[in-house]
Amino acid sequence: MSASPCCGGTAATVASYRCRVAEHYWVNQRYKYIRLEADAPIAPITKAGQFYQLKCPTALGHEPFLLRPMSVYGAGPEENRIEFLYNVTGVGTKAMATLPEGGYMDIVGPLGNTFTFNARYRRILVVARGVGLATMAPLIKEASRAGVEITAVMSARSPADLMEKEFLRGATADVRSVFDADGSSSVEAVDGLIRKLIEEQRPNAVYTCGSQRLLMLLQRVLSDYPHITAEVAMEQHMACGMGVCLSCVRMFDSDGDRRFLRVCREGPVFPIREVVGEVEFG
Repeated sequence: MSASPCCGGTAATVASYRCRVAEHYWVNQRYKYIRLEADAPIAPITKAGQFYQLKCPTALGHEPFLLRPMSVYGAGPEENRIEFLYNVTGVGTKAMATLPEGGYMDIVGPLGNTFTFNARYRRILVVARGVGLATMAPLIKEASRAGVEITAVMSARSPADLMEKEFLRGATADVRSVFDADGSSSVEAVDGLIRKLIEEQRPNAVYTCGSQRLLMLLQRVLSDYPHITAEVAMEQHMACGMGVCLSCVRMFDSDGDRRFLRVCREGPVFPIREVVGEVEFG
């Protein structure tokens, strides 16, 4: 069964877009949702797993110098519509959180590659924690449209942080929730859960994003299941986002050949089994 990049198509030309803030609100105490309307068609060229560089405003003493990379949470159905879901945690996102509806923001993209997905898959397994759910939400949508069954292991600090509704966005899925608060998100517990799901449900592919701990866990588990497609969308601190500054390089191992690759350019989606060493997640 051959696979192809999710949503198909060829790489789009990177461009800068002037966007109006159509909606902007708090989802919970940590995360905000923002919907932008671009000055040109943007949804048709934006694929699952890609990201944009966002120019955050200067506000309340926050003066972000660099553009901020942010995974696409959604695009469409209007051609000029794009959505982001973000954790308000640093200088850039705190400044971004002050943007009023009706205001404007400049973004650059689309950047990066896409998830490998085949509409003929029977089932996929997604493992998400924190802001990683925003990155994989478009993949969930694509799988749902194709009639592919979905199992989602969602990890969070507590039930209040889970955002299951925001992750699925109407898609039907077998959701298994684990939390730090009750210990169900421990490495041992999740290891057992993932192995049980793989044995019982036999997914064609496994995807993750948002947690170094979950990435390492999946590397161990999936070494026993070499036939399963397995990918991680890496969230990495970066400057230019276009492969020039080399600030986001990480080491990967492909068939014994170790090399440094740029998360922004060769990624952000990589085979889980090829990631080497420590990986920083934003």
